[in-house]
Amino acid sequence: MKLTYYTDYSLRVLIFVAVHADEPVTIQRIADAYGLPKNHLIKIVQRLGQLGHLRTTRGRAGGLRLGRPAAEINVGEVVRAMEPDFDMVECFQAGNRCSITPVCGLKGVLNQALVAYFQVLNQYTLKDLIPDAAAAHRLLNPNEHLLLPTPRQALSTSTE
Repeated sequence: MKLTYYTDYSLRVLIFVAVHADEPVTIQRIADAYGLPKNHLIKIVQRLGQLGHLRTTRGRAGGLRLGRPAAEINVGEVVRAMEPDFDMVECFQAGNRCSITPVCGLKGVLNQALVAYFQVLNQYTLKDLIPDAAAAHRLLNPNEHLLLPTPRQALSTSTE
């Protein structure tokens, strides 16, 4: 099974915002960090806001923040809400026209696999997806260290 880009990007947006929990972030900043199209992220952010996973604030000091703590955002819930459907094969769909459906065990096996898939996802929260927030922050902001003075620069300016 493969998640849609919509769901993948949704999880990435939530991870980015959680890593930057101490500051509001912009959609453009997320797009730049991941190399993703801003237009795709706008729709995703809107949906995540509707679901209560994100809080958006307009204006100069605005941006995105988590709608609730990362430890309360369940990964399985996010995937179910963002993914359009989980009909892995035709027999999952209404109006199925497969001639062997009445005697085939495939639907039951795949349904059992899907249930197990969500049982695993339901065990994790957004917080679990970021075991090392400091390392994730460095990777998502590779040029940020260029803005900070080096220890030697900091010492020389403080003694002048």
